[in-house]
Amino acid sequence: MFTGIIEELGAVSRLTEIPGGLRIAIAADTVTVGTQAGDSIAVNGVCLTALEPNAGGFSADVSPETLARTTLGDLSAGAKVNLERALLPTTRLSGHIVQGHVDGRGEFAGAVSEGGFYTVTIRFPVELSRYFVEKGSVAVEGISLTIASLRDGEFDIAVIPKTWEVTNLHALQPGDAVNLEVDVIAKYVDRMMQGR
Repeated sequence: MFTGIIEELGAVSRLTEIPGGLRIAIAADTVTVGTQAGDSIAVNGVCLTALEPNAGGFSADVSPETLARTTLGDLSAGAKVNLERALLPTTRLSGHIVQGHVDGRGEFAGAVSEGGFYTVTIRFPVELSRYFVEKGSVAVEGISLTIASLRDGEFDIAVIPKTWEVTNLHALQPGDAVNLEVDVIAKYVDRMMQGR
């Protein structure tokens, strides 16, 4: 489990095809501190198992299911990735409950700068629309964000200068795919209502 508060902007150092999947090597400093092999690290919002963590980074294997559902298969060497270690029971929950289980791929439609602050527009697949509410939580690329406004097929998020600077949002181009994770509470409420 994660909070959606990005700890570090890492970089993909190598991608290697393995039988049925992909191994990603990521250069990182902060998230490897105290990390053991087998610990979870969110990469662009995708919960992965750290392999061979060391002072310079870690590797992770990506399954076919994860490649099909997320943007990890689109990465190339040098790509900037948002990183967060799994939370501890003593961690402040500064963002919201993020599982690292991506629900779908959205699209970065663009960003408008307003004196250092940004309004970012994200398009989303119609099947996720029932989980979004204005002022509700969403994870985009693993970043805990609040939906500022909501329209058919897209929402806006207000991004402060610090978030813009320390995440990969600033590197996105219009049309780029992004990982979306809806609020887990919304998913459970939806499921319970279907049973009524």
